[in-house]
Amino acid sequence: MAAIVVSYQSAATIDDCLTRLRAAQGVSAIRVVDNHSSDGTLEIVQRHAAGDARVRFIDNPDNPGFGVGCNQGVADLGGAPTGWLAFVNPDCLLEADALARLRALAAPLGEALLGADLVDDDGVRDGAARRNDPDFAGMLAGALRRAPSAALNLAPDDSQALQRVQAVSGALMLMPRALFERIGGFDPGYRLHAEDLDLCRRAREAGATVAVANGVRVLHVRGVSSRSRPLFVEWHKHRGLWRYFRKFEYARRGFATRVGVFAAIWLRFPIAAVRAWLR
Repeated sequence: MAAIVVSYQSAATIDDCLTRLRAAQGVSAIRVVDNHSSDGTLEIVQRHAAGDARVRFIDNPDNPGFGVGCNQGVADLGGAPTGWLAFVNPDCLLEADALARLRALAAPLGEALLGADLVDDDGVRDGAARRNDPDFAGMLAGALRRAPSAALNLAPDDSQALQRVQAVSGALMLMPRALFERIGGFDPGYRLHAEDLDLCRRAREAGATVAVANGVRVLHVRGVSSRSRPLFVEWHKHRGLWRYFRKFEYARRGFATRVGVFAAIWLRFPIAAVRAWLR
């Protein structure tokens, strides 16, 4: 199993993240792709690489985005497209058996893309761990009627060891490398945000199971990389949603819906940007 970590301004957590990955069961390779951090992240990564031959890193001269970084990390593995890939955010802190447990749960499913039960420091579960595909037309109709639209996040169902969902969080994803290669990896057209929704959708369309392992709990210290550039993050979050709509929904929607969704996304951006700046 190979672990891929894309870092940016991640000095607060990258040391703990890599220490845990190096101790994780079944991890034979670790690739860190740093997107031009200036906070000491790369120096921490270099120290880990010097102490463990499994750790290699790519030092990007700019920030091409999360999906591009993930694709770079996989490409650096070389060899035949076999084995399993774990995409791990630098603010995800795994227990030693977490990835092995995910791999054991995925094995009987054939091709599968699995996420884990993400929690914060207080044990609060992350709603983004279990998601539906965005329903843009439904959200627009709900806004016009001032009625609630279909929820993007799903509630946990702990009666199921594996809860099937339409999408999991990109903070932690496990999938066969063969599946990743077959569907073309991450779409590099996203800079950040929505690329995980996109990957999950294409995996499902390729016949794979997408599910969350409710019994595999992982600490996710959210937002470490995004805190340094909140307006940049909001811009690309909204841009990513529009790209997702154009890619999967645009062709089958009428003119009025297309215009309405465009307006809803971009009229929301200044409000979200101000809130992010104030935070």
